[in-house]
Amino acid sequence: MKTSPKIIVALALGVLLSATSLRAQSKMENLDRGVVAVRTSSSQVYVGWRQLGTEAYTVGYNVYRAGTKLNASPITTSTNYVDSTTANSTYTVRAVVNGVEGADSPAVSVWAQNYLSIPLSIPAGGTTPDGVAYTYSANDCSVGDVDGDGQYEIILKWDPSNSKDNSQSGYTGDVYLDAYKLNGTRLWRIDLGKNIRAGAHYTQFQVYDYDSDGKAEIMCKTAPGTKDGTGAYLSKGAAAGADNSADYRNSSGYVLSGPEWLTVFAGSTGKELATVNYNPPRGTVSDWGDSYGNRVDRFLACTAYLDGVHPSAVFCRGYYTRSTLCAWDWNGTTLTQRWFFDSNNSGYSGYAGQGNHNLSVGDVDGDGYDEIVYGGCCIDHNGAGKYTTGLGHGDAMHMSRMTPTATTLQVWKACEGTTQCVLFNASNGSTVFSSTSSSDVGRCCAGNISSSLTGYQMWSAANTTLYNTSGGSVGTRPSPDNFLIWWHGNLVRSLLDGTTISDYPSGTVLSPSGLASNNSTKATPCLSADLLGDWREEVIWRTSDNTALRIYTTTEVTTNRIFTLMHDRQYREAIAWQNTAYNQPPHPSFYLGYGMTLPVPLPNITLVGGTPPPTGDTYQAENAVLAGGTVTETTNAGFHGTAYVNFPTTGGTCTFNNVDGNGGGTKSLSIRFANGGTAARTGNLTVNGTTTSITFATTGSWTTWVTMNVNITLNNNSTNTIQFASTGSDLGNIDEITVP
Repeated sequence: MKTSPKIIVALALGVLLSATSLRAQSKMENLDRGVVAVRTSSSQVYVGWRQLGTEAYTVGYNVYRAGTKLNASPITTSTNYVDSTTANSTYTVRAVVNGVEGADSPAVSVWAQNYLSIPLSIPAGGTTPDGVAYTYSANDCSVGDVDGDGQYEIILKWDPSNSKDNSQSGYTGDVYLDAYKLNGTRLWRIDLGKNIRAGAHYTQFQVYDYDSDGKAEIMCKTAPGTKDGTGAYLSKGAAAGADNSADYRNSSGYVLSGPEWLTVFAGSTGKELATVNYNPPRGTVSDWGDSYGNRVDRFLACTAYLDGVHPSAVFCRGYYTRSTLCAWDWNGTTLTQRWFFDSNNSGYSGYAGQGNHNLSVGDVDGDGYDEIVYGGCCIDHNGAGKYTTGLGHGDAMHMSRMTPTATTLQVWKACEGTTQCVLFNASNGSTVFSSTSSSDVGRCCAGNISSSLTGYQMWSAANTTLYNTSGGSVGTRPSPDNFLIWWHGNLVRSLLDGTTISDYPSGTVLSPSGLASNNSTKATPCLSADLLGDWREEVIWRTSDNTALRIYTTTEVTTNRIFTLMHDRQYREAIAWQNTAYNQPPHPSFYLGYGMTLPVPLPNITLVGGTPPPTGDTYQAENAVLAGGTVTETTNAGFHGTAYVNFPTTGGTCTFNNVDGNGGGTKSLSIRFANGGTAARTGNLTVNGTTTSITFATTGSWTTWVTMNVNITLNNNSTNTIQFASTGSDLGNIDEITVP
């Protein structure tokens, strides 16, 4: 049975799958083409789109305006195009693989300006028990594909005007989380309730597809009184006999008693999926460094691929003294603790007091698994302490490969107690160089901000020096030191501070009116990430009256072609942790800047779940005719549709009837499969009566789904028959086939 068009996983890799790429492919989200069209003048429209992380650089693209192709030959040197037209029409993009054109991406309309406005529903304000009125402002955002359509939705945290730093006493209003589609539709609202205090250090919400079903979930700390997106109190409270009407706030506004939970919510509905006790519990408040409730409630959170394949959520408590991290796995039904790290445990006393107001995640030792750089220390993928630097607490931190030839990650970190900034090696914590100052260093930044300088430049609020990666002075630092953004086509990163984008040293590039930044002196956007179009980043700001979010995008053409940064594992994780405490800009796992080597090697990922973007006609294996002992199964996660098919050792068949030839002739048939066996498996492929052998390589796991392409000849109608048969060595489990 023919299904709606969609792209297959790893759209024509263009190369044979290697054993290395099959060994530990990280499961990443399917995204559509992300096409954006912006009118730049009365006679021109800029069009940008994504290269997926599974597409070879040999894949070309055709751009269509209302069904009319605009380019004479496939575009292979970039992922943007300028259309000379006065018409405001719709645009689509088609991938071209080995000369075969795929189907249209979702059509997009032309933006009249370089931003998309998303209307918001402002929560009603209120009054605290001590009679103080408060209102709401749009605050931090995150993104995830919550409904499996290949497009990001925005998860927004609402901040009451009386939100507090942990060091400040006083009541706060409730914290709300909203989900919005890009067309402005609000999907749900979660009310965290009176027993979750509002402020930068309390609610670190993680948005990610944790069970690899193509739909993102939301995780955060909850308590009695929390209502999910359906308006229901959490089942954990009911089961434990908790009183959802209880107010655990003391007279200073702190919540130092009562249950503490961690909840995973469905991204599509906001409905509670599971709730567990938060680990660790607060215990004795003074054990965390003070007795009034400041340090006990310092929380951080992140997402990390701790096994190299599946994303885990990591929720943390404490960093001034005791530091704890707890890793959780969500499989769609159960929230399970993977490991728990505690600086109080034997041998880990040196990790106490080493946490930042933020963290970073990446594979620091090259073993394929993620570690968590917690500021002045690093926690290994297995939950063991990897190293501690002794640098202590800090407010800001940046981690990436910082030169074109770098083979390892480095960290530029601001320190508080030691009044310095330090560049250290992320693999072992060894210092490269440090800069001193006479006071607390509150902010630092690092990125390639000059086209005359190769590698990262780094600077801080400590002094006026702009450093290179060896610690040498290369100029006077820029005054902004909060955020960064890839905005231009020349690979150099721009400065993002408040509601202004600027270049070093030339000055302002974009400074729209009517907008506001977040988080006081941190002056951060709601979010900055590669959300649409090519690899450059978008920025989300709120309007000053909080009635809308605006997504700003660049319209500058670039000839530098890079896959979407959201398919670089470290960068995607950085978008998940960006809202954590003192927000920091994202950095990829590779050097991106002046002097970099292009093309960037493709990431070791597989795209799983969901309904990917269309490039051909896809047929689900569970809808085929099965015979000879071939059966449908749902045991192994990551399949598309409702099931996959499993063959017997011999005599089994899976037959796709009435397959559309889409014009006929030679077609590159895409077959999505998994083979968790130890060896390749060979059987027969029969197309319209002609039989050839077909071999399914081992994928290393029955939940690792990959795609191979086989050239076949089809008729130009829907009378084609494609059959797979096992002939003695079984076959791989087949999920779907796609005809371009």
